[in-house]
Amino acid sequence: MSQSQFQSNCSAESLQIAASKVIAGNLVAFPTETVYGLGADACNADAIARIYAVKGRPADHPLIVHISAMDRMGDWAKEIPTYAIALARDFWPGPMTLILPRTELAQDFITGGQESVGIRVPDHVVARGLLQAFEKLGGKGIAAPSANRFGQVSPTTAKAVDQEIGEYLDPRDLILDGGACEVGVESTIIDCTGDAPRILRPGAITEQMIRISTDISELKNSGNDIRVSGSLENHYAPSAKIFLDVTAQAGQGLIALADIPTPPGVIRLSAPATAQEFAHLLYESLRKADTDAVAEVVVIQPKGDGIAVAIRDRLARAANGR
Repeated sequence: MSQSQFQSNCSAESLQIAASKVIAGNLVAFPTETVYGLGADACNADAIARIYAVKGRPADHPLIVHISAMDRMGDWAKEIPTYAIALARDFWPGPMTLILPRTELAQDFITGGQESVGIRVPDHVVARGLLQAFEKLGGKGIAAPSANRFGQVSPTTAKAVDQEIGEYLDPRDLILDGGACEVGVESTIIDCTGDAPRILRPGAITEQMIRISTDISELKNSGNDIRVSGSLENHYAPSAKIFLDVTAQAGQGLIALADIPTPPGVIRLSAPATAQEFAHLLYESLRKADTDAVAEVVVIQPKGDGIAVAIRDRLARAANGR
């Protein structure tokens, strides 16, 4: 159970308190529309070091900087291409992270020593309220990876944050409870350091949406290797072993769309009606498997484009284990 303070009444006053904690060098876990993040002052090297310690995260794995509005991009990024501005206008606030050439403000402890930085404007009332209060106190940005131990399932509720990392937090830290995350999988990460965008991690902002926004018909599919969150082959993994697109056997768990029946003796973990609901419930369902001591889980993946691409990406990594 968490040693940190737990705040479920996210009033303007509580967000001001949370912002003051971040300014003071403490950690604040907060909801976004994708998953819960574990936030610290992106300019405070000691606070950022605590994020890495709490998560057990490799030191060269970069963090995403969260800001309240796109007009603050210039603090962190330079040489911003026209297509990146178009993306920011169309999809921020929203589930999209842009990778851009860094300014001097983005130090190595944020970028993992790379010359680029990830920036995002989240679309959640609590996240934006926290960021706005933080910026009024002089803050420039809050760095926040997902609020879980490295490589494990991202939390989509405050309770899941507490279960994941509560024992590693300090009494001065804070968990903000803003309810269940709407999207349920992490943001689309787009490399904007070249002459055309390149998707580094799929999410709710899809390839087709990017093409329409930028008026660029062909996205890049290769380029300089850029390390980003959630890009390892084994990631997003519960303790349970994940099997993809096979017939579930008695005693195994099953995650599949509602029109797929549950075989006899199989433990149904979720039955979403749409791909969007599948994404929303995915991590919660994987956590339920661990809570219920289900050792093996079969997932029948949704087909098609859109957010189904992101779901399949996360599940391919989860199936590789931790």
